[in-house]
Amino acid sequence: MPATLSAEEIEDLREAFKKVDVNENGFICDVELTKLFKEANLALPGFKIREIVQKMDRNADNQLNFEEFTAIFTELKNDQVAKTFRKAINKKEGILAIGGTSELSSTGTQHSYSHEECYAFANWINCALEKDPDCTHILPIDPNTLALFKAVGDGIVLCKMINLSVPDTIDERTINTKKLTAFTTQENLNLALNSASAIGCHVVNIGAQDLREGKPHLVMGLLWQIIKIGLFADIELSRNEALAALLRDGETLEDLMKLSPEELLLRWANFHLNNAGIEPISNLSSDIKDSRAYFHLLQQIAPDGSKEGVPQIIIDMSGLSDMDNLRRAEHVLQQADRLGCRQFVTASDIVSGNPKLNLAFVANLFNKHPSLTKPENQDWTLESQDLNEGNSTLTLALVWQLMRRYTLNVLEDLGDGEAASDELIINWVNTTLKNAGKTSSIRSFKDKDISTSGSVLDLIDAIQPNSVNFDVVKTADLEDEDKLSNAKYAVSMARKIGARVYALPEDLVEVNPKMVMTMFACLMGRGMKRA
Repeated sequence: MPATLSAEEIEDLREAFKKVDVNENGFICDVELTKLFKEANLALPGFKIREIVQKMDRNADNQLNFEEFTAIFTELKNDQVAKTFRKAINKKEGILAIGGTSELSSTGTQHSYSHEECYAFANWINCALEKDPDCTHILPIDPNTLALFKAVGDGIVLCKMINLSVPDTIDERTINTKKLTAFTTQENLNLALNSASAIGCHVVNIGAQDLREGKPHLVMGLLWQIIKIGLFADIELSRNEALAALLRDGETLEDLMKLSPEELLLRWANFHLNNAGIEPISNLSSDIKDSRAYFHLLQQIAPDGSKEGVPQIIIDMSGLSDMDNLRRAEHVLQQADRLGCRQFVTASDIVSGNPKLNLAFVANLFNKHPSLTKPENQDWTLESQDLNEGNSTLTLALVWQLMRRYTLNVLEDLGDGEAASDELIINWVNTTLKNAGKTSSIRSFKDKDISTSGSVLDLIDAIQPNSVNFDVVKTADLEDEDKLSNAKYAVSMARKIGARVYALPEDLVEVNPKMVMTMFACLMGRGMKRA
């Protein structure tokens, strides 16, 4: 190994070699080398590349092994070449490194995001929101550019994607869509971030300004969480009892409930592969690179014509015989397209075994074509209510932990180190309402009048004057449906003004004392500029 290279440089080159060597045969040809130089802004004519190969190709086989590849770097070594080479190396894998820019980032910190994931998320958003009239000023997002990061800047797309993943999380009456200003954009981003937190997204260290500026690694991280929650929503026993078909000998429903959505997806794929007489896979990365498992999975889940109104789709398996992995992957995606499931992955993503995008691809297949039948002879040893409550508890565990931790922090902050008492919160609420000229008040967190959400909306308007549109609030002869409408509006408005509220609209309608307390506590914290 050349003595002029440091251990770090050698390691960089080893990684570069692996990324350029697409076929993983241990050699690089002149075509692959040309692309790398071009991406490093060192575009060289074909004859020059051939000269380099010939000069460095010690065994005259017209391709380069790792030692020969290293010699090229040594030959051209200088600071600029090293810098551009590293940039090209990252780009080969679709990874773009960016410096840390948030106040919490350390100087020189490197964050990264995947071009492949950017491409996939942009296409998913385009497909999901293409008919939404509130997004016509943004869509379609060009997936081949950085337009995705600008598209989330006004908060509208984020709010819409949250509702797509968990319907009715955000009352869309609270989304600012017309003549946006810096202030109304800030409100949208507050609404999106606080609502994302409420559905289980980890939003610590992500601020509205980060999203407005389109900081790539933060945008990508948040989008993936939102998309993943939506993709996994129905991959749980309480919402899809047909998953019981995946039980193995000796297992109970409790055993199945303990599996994560990722584990259930893998088991689902292997269930169908087993029916096709194909060896099981152990992951959604290296085991699917040749696309063979995907071909057989598609064949098993394709509609067979037995369901009324759903025509039969026969999967063309001829692509299996293609000897090239990339072309075979393209063939399988063409068949997935016939099922309406060509989303998240490109042929290159399959061949490279991108775990995140392949997970999303398979989850989308499951959601659209589960092809499972609830076992008729299944011994449902768990009562339905227990089953539903158990799964809900598991699914929402993270949300409850976040809510409890956050609310305790707020209460301790309000109580100057000790948890604020109910009396303290109630007195503050009533004083704030009175000072703002509101006529509503609360006697306790069990006050039945809270079911109309009138006092909550009045408090929000007292904290941020003129923020509530009382024209959409129902006030007379309220039915349960009217109360729920008000409650949805109140919860979203609380999040919009910056309160991280975890209570559900139903908690207000039913006057759930503990959750009502968290609602007023978080609003008190916001009102005192401490939440």
